Amino acid sequence: MTTLDARPALSTPTPIDARGPRFGAVITTAVLALVLLTLPSPLAGVLLAAQAVVFGIGALAGPQAQPYGVLFRRFVRPRLAAPTRFEDPRPPRFAQAVGLGFALVGLAGLAVGAPAVTYVAVAFALAAAFLNAAFDFCLGCEMYLLGRRALVRTDAA
Repeated sequence: MTTLDARPALSTPTPIDARGPRFGAVITTAVLALVLLTLPSPLAGVLLAAQAVVFGIGALAGPQAQPYGVLFRRFVRPRLAAPTRFEDPRPPRFAQAVGLGFALVGLAGLAVGAPAVTYVAVAFALAAAFLNAAFDFCLGCEMYLLGRRALVRTDAA
């Protein structure tokens, strides 16, 4: 006997060039390092707010739609060999949402005059971006995959 699943079918999004999110992580690493180096100046707040916007676009529209993804697609990818590795955009999209969370906590720290909060939040986001940029290890993506595995096990039980 076959049972029908009442949940709507989730369409699989178009895979993206796996090099794009790593390119974005390189720029993010530089921006967040500049934020830490310029804290507590107004420049740090502007840079962090701009990075929060980038994270927000990546979280809402996907990594290929955020500014660093557009730069990669228009200017970098045409100069590279054809991609050999593609990935599902959902894990990088989740990673962008995690980055947005840390950026917002950092901005809140600046707003309430708690620079220590900003330093810690930005340092965590910087560490994650650096792991992706330097070692092609996306911490937010791994969190997403762990969460998906946990949900599948819970649904199966």
